[in-house]
Amino acid sequence: MDDSPTQQAQQGLSYTDNLIGTLLAIFGSVIVSISLSVQKYSHVKLAGTKGQRTFNQTKTWWSGFVFICVGEGANFVSYAFAPIAVVAPLNAVSILTSSILGFLFLREKYKAKDFAKNHGLAFLGYVVIIGGTYLFVSFGPNSHEKLQAENIVKHIVGWPVLLYLLLEIIAFCLLLYFYKQHSANYLVIILLLVALLGSVTVITVKAVSGMLLFTLEGSMQLNYPIFSVMFVCMVASVIFQARFLSQACNLHDPSLAACVNYIFSTVSAVVAGAIFYLEFQNEDVLHICMFLLGSAFCFLGVFLVTKHRKNAKIFEPYVTMDMANGVPTIHDNGLVVQPDFNGSFSYGALVNNDGVAPATLPVNLEQPAVTVRGTNAPPGQPNLKTE
Repeated sequence: MDDSPTQQAQQGLSYTDNLIGTLLAIFGSVIVSISLSVQKYSHVKLAGTKGQRTFNQTKTWWSGFVFICVGEGANFVSYAFAPIAVVAPLNAVSILTSSILGFLFLREKYKAKDFAKNHGLAFLGYVVIIGGTYLFVSFGPNSHEKLQAENIVKHIVGWPVLLYLLLEIIAFCLLLYFYKQHSANYLVIILLLVALLGSVTVITVKAVSGMLLFTLEGSMQLNYPIFSVMFVCMVASVIFQARFLSQACNLHDPSLAACVNYIFSTVSAVVAGAIFYLEFQNEDVLHICMFLLGSAFCFLGVFLVTKHRKNAKIFEPYVTMDMANGVPTIHDNGLVVQPDFNGSFSYGALVNNDGVAPATLPVNLEQPAVTVRGTNAPPGQPNLKTE
C-alpha cells in the first residue's frame, strides 16, 4: 500500500515517455516522407530544364536534405523514450504519408465510380493503418528501463540475449552464403538479411540514444567501452542494411519490397526488443493480444496501400517503323504513375501517353538510292554505284 503512490508516479512517467517517443516517431516519419518528395520534385524540375546544374546545386534538394536530417534525428531520439515495440511499427506512418503525397501529385481527374475503383483499396489501407496505429500505441508495452552502460552490459551477457545473437548470426551467415555463392536473389532472402540487420540497428540505436540522453542529464556514459561498441555496430548495420535494401528495390518491384520489408523489419524489431530489453515482461495477455492485433492491421494496411501502387501500369514503350518515311515512332500503352509537372516531363519515364500524337525522333533516316550501272563487271560481281 505504501508503494502504490510511487508506482503510480512511475507509471505516469512511463506513459509520458511513451507519448513523447510516439509523437517524435510520427513527426520524424512524416518529415522524412515530405523531404523525399521535395527532393524528388527537385530532380523532376531539374530534369525538365536545359541547364547543366546537378541536383546538389539546387536549394530545393538541400532543403529536402535538411528535412531528412531533422526527421531521422527525431526518429533516433524517439527510441530513448518509447520502447522498440512501439516505435518500430510506426514506420507505417511514413508509407501512409508517402502514398498520400504521391496521390496528390498525380492530379488525376476521375469520375466517382472510376475513383473508387482505382483508389478505393488505398483509402481503405489508410483507415486500417490509422486504426492499427491507435491499437498498438495504446496497448503497447509501457515498461521503461534506465539505459545506463551497466544495464546494457547486463543484458548482453545474459544467456537469452547470447542465444538470440548466436541464432541471428547463424541465420545471417546462411542467408548471405546462398545470396552470394548461389546467386539466390530472391526478395525474401534479401529482405530477411535486411530484417536481421535491422534488429541489430534498433537494439544499438536504443542503447546509444539512451546513453546520450543520460549524458545530457548529467550522468556521463560516453566513456564506457559499451558505448563505442554499440555506436560502431549501429553505423555498420545501417550502412549494410541500406545496401541490401537498395539491391532489393533494384531487382524487384519497389512497392512489393516496401511492403515485405515493413513486415519483416517490424517483426524482427519487436522480437529484438522483447528479448534484449524485456519490453513485454510485465504486460498481461490482453495488452499483448491487442498490440498484435494493431500490428496485424498495420501490416494489412501497408499491403493495401502498396498493392495499389503495384497495380498501377507503368510506361511501356514500343517502337514502330513507318516504312513510308523511314522514321521510327514511340508509343505508350501505360499510365503516368509519377508526378507530371507542367505536363511536359514525367519523372523516371519518357512522356508520351495514349491519346497523344506519336513522338517522332528528330533524325533523318532516309536511305540513298542504289542503282546498277555498267555491263563490264565479271560474272557474279555486279558493278554497283551509289548515287
